[in-house]
Amino acid sequence: MSSEKRRNRHPKAEQNHTFQIEVDGKKIVARAGQTIAEAILDNGLKVFRRTRNGAPRSFYCGMGVCYECRMIVNGAPNVRTCMTPATPGCKVVSQDESLMKVEW
Repeated sequence: MSSEKRRNRHPKAEQNHTFQIEVDGKKIVARAGQTIAEAILDNGLKVFRRTRNGAPRSFYCGMGVCYECRMIVNGAPNVRTCMTPATPGCKVVSQDESLMKVEW
């Protein structure tokens, strides 16, 4: 059997399906099965959020432990993009914590 036929029968063959998501107002391409963080990195974007001091933060652990990849996804803040699947049409915004009101 040719490798092309094997690839098309494989359960992950659907990962070739692409769609668009919006990140900070820019349309980027994502593949089925990708997390939002993977799609962002694949498109050359690096800054996911900014700290209260304005320092840029990005993808770090890739397993939801460090919380460095938090972004606003479809209006919900603090979403760990390394754990959240990319879905067609989702809207993602960098989280600028220097602009957020934090109460202690």
